Amino acid sequence: MYQFPTYTPPDFTSPSLVNAPPAMVQPAPADGVLPDNFHATSNHPEYVHLGGGEWILPVESRMDAVFILRGRELQVVEPRRVRQGDPVVVGRGENGEDGIYLHSSGFEKVDEPGDKFAFRFRGTRETPFSRSYDDLYALLHHERERGCILWVLGPAVAFDRDSREAMAGLIEAGFCHALLAGNALATHDLEAGRFRTGLGQDIYTQELVRGGHYHHLEIINDVRRHGSMAAACAALGIRDGIIPACLHQGIPYVLAGSIRDDGPLPEVITDSCNAQDAMRFHARRATTVIALATQLHAIAVGNMISGYRVQDGDLRPVYFYVVDMSEFAADKLANRGSAQVKAIMTNAQDFIVNLWHNLRPGQQATGAGSEVSRP
Repeated sequence: MYQFPTYTPPDFTSPSLVNAPPAMVQPAPADGVLPDNFHATSNHPEYVHLGGGEWILPVESRMDAVFILRGRELQVVEPRRVRQGDPVVVGRGENGEDGIYLHSSGFEKVDEPGDKFAFRFRGTRETPFSRSYDDLYALLHHERERGCILWVLGPAVAFDRDSREAMAGLIEAGFCHALLAGNALATHDLEAGRFRTGLGQDIYTQELVRGGHYHHLEIINDVRRHGSMAAACAALGIRDGIIPACLHQGIPYVLAGSIRDDGPLPEVITDSCNAQDAMRFHARRATTVIALATQLHAIAVGNMISGYRVQDGDLRPVYFYVVDMSEFAADKLANRGSAQVKAIMTNAQDFIVNLWHNLRPGQQATGAGSEVSRP
């Protein structure tokens, strides 16, 4: 059993919380409109005081939403989904003065030895990530059986033969419960399955193929002709890759559209609110998120994800890994409030191949962040 950090709840016997007033609510004045002084939620555990010393906690939260309080039922709702008359919790205080307590330190280690001043306390491109890999191997084995692993992928994963095969292997082996991506990931994965190219470049030799710049447009046209990716894969004999693995295993995926999309593929959700709702459905279930080589989708999911989940009556953290060659993605997520993000600075191909070599069935982890040879 994977050992999660122990959660330490707030001290509700402290004077500030003992004397806290009950939380107040105000009705929403119209659909999608919040009352004045509404309380915006965070991704940390936040408790709402019902009065008489009774504090309640939602089973999951997210940033930039609001609390709807009906009796003892506390819901976390996006502002655009609030309806006229909904009882919205109001108050900007976070320390009990408005009947709301934000608890940001529940998973922090207490009395951990160390100096007050130290070097290299934050992960950067100079950090050796061997321990991070070993922790991730153990976590994913646990989550495969008892959690929900959500992958957020950029198209770079499909541009290389080995990384594409590795990601498909992880899906087939049960290490993926849902996939979020854009039009490009699916397009180039199917391009690779049909033409063995990614944006016209051979996915193994990386050589440019004559006329290859047509390939992604041809595969989009083929899929649109057949009406769906599943129908196109069956008709065109595309059996390997990320999308075929999802189809074979029945893994749900959400492809969110963007302004620059070619096509797009039939399954791409082009309405941004509908795409957000579909992504949020899976974000609410996730216990571990791995965002790989995608900055915008990673930031979007970071905004949707809770920092904790209630399982079997206990609180556990929701893990969020961002894997990128640049520190920008990790810094951006941290600056946008996703403080729980764990960064691994490397390229998408090396990360996913390493992961697969250590997680594939019958394979024992070969050591801390062990390097793997590529054929």
